[in-house]
Amino acid sequence: MSRVLVVALIWVLLASRAVIAQQNVVWVQIEAADTLNAAQARARSYSAELPDVNGFVLTNGSYGISLGPYTRGDADQVLRAYRAEGVIPDDSFLIGANAFRQQFWPRGANLLNLPPVKPGQRDGQQDQVAEAEAEIETEVAAQTEAKPEVTQQAQVDTTMEPVEETPREARASEARLDAEERKVLQIALKWAGYYEYGIDGAIGPGTRAAMAEWQRNNGYEPTSILTTRQREQLLAQYNAVLEGLDLRMVRNDDAGIEMKLPMGVIEFDHLEPPFVHYTPSGEIPARVLLISQPGDRDTLFGLYDIMQTLEIVPPEGPRERGRDSFSLVGIGDEFISHTEANLQNGQIKGFTLVWPADDDARRGRLLREMQTSFARIDGVLDPGAGANTLQDVDLVSGLEVRKPRLTRSGFYIGRDGTVVTTTEVVQSCGRITLGEQAEARVVHSDPALGVAILKPVTPLTPMAVATLRATAPRLQSEVAVSGFSYGGVLGAPTMTFGKLADIDGLSGEENLSRLALTALPGDAGGPVVDAGGTVLGMLLPRQDGARKLPDDVQFAADAGAIAALLDGLDVTPDRADALPRIAPEDLTDRAAAMTVLVNCWE
Repeated sequence: MSRVLVVALIWVLLASRAVIAQQNVVWVQIEAADTLNAAQARARSYSAELPDVNGFVLTNGSYGISLGPYTRGDADQVLRAYRAEGVIPDDSFLIGANAFRQQFWPRGANLLNLPPVKPGQRDGQQDQVAEAEAEIETEVAAQTEAKPEVTQQAQVDTTMEPVEETPREARASEARLDAEERKVLQIALKWAGYYEYGIDGAIGPGTRAAMAEWQRNNGYEPTSILTTRQREQLLAQYNAVLEGLDLRMVRNDDAGIEMKLPMGVIEFDHLEPPFVHYTPSGEIPARVLLISQPGDRDTLFGLYDIMQTLEIVPPEGPRERGRDSFSLVGIGDEFISHTEANLQNGQIKGFTLVWPADDDARRGRLLREMQTSFARIDGVLDPGAGANTLQDVDLVSGLEVRKPRLTRSGFYIGRDGTVVTTTEVVQSCGRITLGEQAEARVVHSDPALGVAILKPVTPLTPMAVATLRATAPRLQSEVAVSGFSYGGVLGAPTMTFGKLADIDGLSGEENLSRLALTALPGDAGGPVVDAGGTVLGMLLPRQDGARKLPDDVQFAADAGAIAALLDGLDVTPDRADALPRIAPEDLTDRAAAMTVLVNCWE
């Protein structure tokens, strides 16, 4: 006997039993939701705690969550027991199968045509099927002996696909959608690439055309009206990218924030104000920060500036700061981060999502879920919490500060922010900044002299500009170098004092001066000034090579050579003879005002 015929006869037998059994089938209705997404989420939650959880589209168009199917007696016991334990709502009630239309949970299940089972014993249905199959096999064997040709009869179609709605029924079910459900529909169509207009919840020509195109590409007749099943399929496609993320509501009372988080890929790590840190729990290098701190608008703006110095916020990407809020998108080669925060009632709250750069579809869907679910609750992080955490100059609240590949010094030579620096710091840079954030570009580089000229992308107004010395200084006169000896760690330049050893290089180079002072690598590019504050030249990096020079031997590009270089760029620097000697503290202030940190970034 063919397997198809056996299966068909099994279902005929079960269906005949079910007609009788359905008279006694009762379900425990525990909850209903207006949207499919909400109902699926609640069904998933109940399924984690209770057996026999099912979801059906109700005849009124809503989505019901029920337990069953049971006999009347079993259903009464289930209702009373679960109410007493508090695991189902007090207003749960018994309901008949005639209130149900189509099953949506568990996916692929169809229990409306099966007889009731004992609570928690749905696996017993398999025994019914096995028993029925055995009976059929016996009956068929007897028939086959008498009529062998029975196995050659036409096969019976055993597929049990749900009956599709007619266009009229589809339009009626569509009319029952509320504004939010219509918006979700548009969002799903837009995500799938079929809809390109605004999300307004109005099903107009644009939405109709998108529906027809989706139907055409998914093997349906392009009626421009999605049936209930087609809408469910579209939303299933839309939500498929979230599978495995275990997206669920998380409440953090310390931060006073409640929102959906992908707990399948992250886990709570620690509190370190103003952040709650969630770090990767598996292979996906994802991170989430909850932002929470008391403060005012100045605090918000300070946080905006600090966030942009962090490794998790790459410099490329849109950013916006409003009166009481800001958003930052950092786009890097390996990851993309999204940060948003706002100030309300003296409390700053928000979040950061860090997600792999090659996973845009999932990141976009996840971000939307996080944004729409974000809610403020009572509480804000105590600024003093986490005081015993590791202290590190390269960390801000447990997050690494973004560091440049190389830092050197420079000095302002023009009132538009034009800077003289060393060629060493501008080689192989993806980005150059003056300080931490002011973008700059190279307008000229002279490798032979070792001098580069930078201009800020946006003009700056420096506190002071250099005055190049127009006459040769005296040998053995006092000089000093202003530079960021330790990169940007100290936040301000330091002064290193010494003497002018020679107005030429060791091999007689006229465009160099030899200095007797001990400088550090970060000082290179800084101005060499005399006792009056005029600039004698620019400190060059050490070039020891195979021959090591004494530590106190340094060289500077001569002021005259720098002036000649600037003349070719239509930049006219200030020039003067030796200025009167000034006090060391005044000299330090004057030199610091013209000195700038130059950063080379990857």
